[in-house]
This record gives sequence, C-alpha cells and structure tokens, in this order.
Amino acid sequence: MPRGYEEGPVAEEAQARLDALERGEPIEPVAQPPNRRAVYGSTKDNSEKHFLGWADEIDPDELFESGRAWGISVLRERAD
Repeated sequence: MPRGYEEGPVAEEAQARLDALERGEPIEPVAQPPNRRAVYGSTKDNSEKHFLGWADEIDPDELFESGRAWGISVLRERAD
C-alpha cells in the first residue's frame, strides 16, 4: 500500500542523494526560491482583493490607517 510522501519523486531524490554520497560525490544543497511578503487588499479603484505591492516596499499598516486600502492580508510568495 502506498505511503504518500514516502514514495514518489521526493523519495527518489533522497535515494539519489544517498547514492551520490556513497560514491563520494559532493552534494549541493537544494536551492529554494526566495520568498517575499506580498500585500493584498482592496482599494477605491479596485474593490476586488488584488496585489498591492511587496511588504518591504510598502507599509500595509499605513495603507490601512490612511484608508487607501482595506481588507489587507500579507502572504508569503515566490518572487520570480
């Protein structure tokens, strides 16, 4: 009976890394895409929740307090 995450591509990748270690090959860490905090909310021009900007470039609290945006949420997203 399948065991979900224990089988499939993840298990195959883990086995390939173990085999490479046994052969004495260097193992490179798996690169993860950088994550950024994306700010979503509604505005006067667009009442549907939409992307407002990146949290390191805009201040979600200031947007809300000024009334320029509401229903704000901050989510982690890949920045590519």
